[in-house]
Amino acid sequence: MNSVRKEASDISKQREQELLLFQKIAKIEFRKFELLNEAFTHSSYANENKVNNVKDNERLEFLGDSVLSIVVSDWLFKNIDGDEGEYTRIRSFVVSEDALYLIAKELTVDNYIRVGKGEEFTGGREKKAILADCMEAIFAAYYLDQGFEKVRQFILRMVVPAIQEVLSNKHKKDYKTMLQEYVQKHYKLVPDYRLIKTEGPDHNQKFYFSVIFKDKEYGPASGHTKKDAEQNVAKLAWKSLGSNKNPLN
Repeated sequence: MNSVRKEASDISKQREQELLLFQKIAKIEFRKFELLNEAFTHSSYANENKVNNVKDNERLEFLGDSVLSIVVSDWLFKNIDGDEGEYTRIRSFVVSEDALYLIAKELTVDNYIRVGKGEEFTGGREKKAILADCMEAIFAAYYLDQGFEKVRQFILRMVVPAIQEVLSNKHKKDYKTMLQEYVQKHYKLVPDYRLIKTEGPDHNQKFYFSVIFKDKEYGPASGHTKKDAEQNVAKLAWKSLGSNKNPLN
């Protein structure tokens, strides 16, 4: 505990004002600013500041992923009359990188995250994966600072609108999950995603994937991340199957 208090004193007045502003936007309140500051610290920043023993947010991200999952699972179980497959489908969207990125942008997380100079130069402050991971770290930090009930209220305030979108079928569909469920159900197989090629410089790469099942190859389709490329080729395969009237849709 003494080391935690010492870290709090290392936060500058300007940084303290920034963290206060974020709290106001997010409508939450921390006792220990060092936890929130750690949640905003990407590994690239910590690596450039090792001499100051700066901690990155990766441990918090790990915990936040579990906290988010249990909060969403608990809400679905208590509020939705569905089965395991329905719960899994809804939760997979709500806790996805895309959904967390939108929450992070709504809360202007990109204004407060600390990234290294290299990441800053290549647009790291706007990268979907970095902001989504940071959002999970913030959930964990708030859980450690205020307890489960407070973080439950915070998470649900942010994610219930996304759950409602899924229930009304207005959300951005997770074609990879939908395709896998369909292929497993009808063919007892798992889709095989294969990286065909990459293009462009490291900071702006484009990935091309195909997907294979039942001896047929679909694609390739591209994306600026491997996850996006896989989603895009899954969407292509899904539509090629003529499966849009399937209950999974």
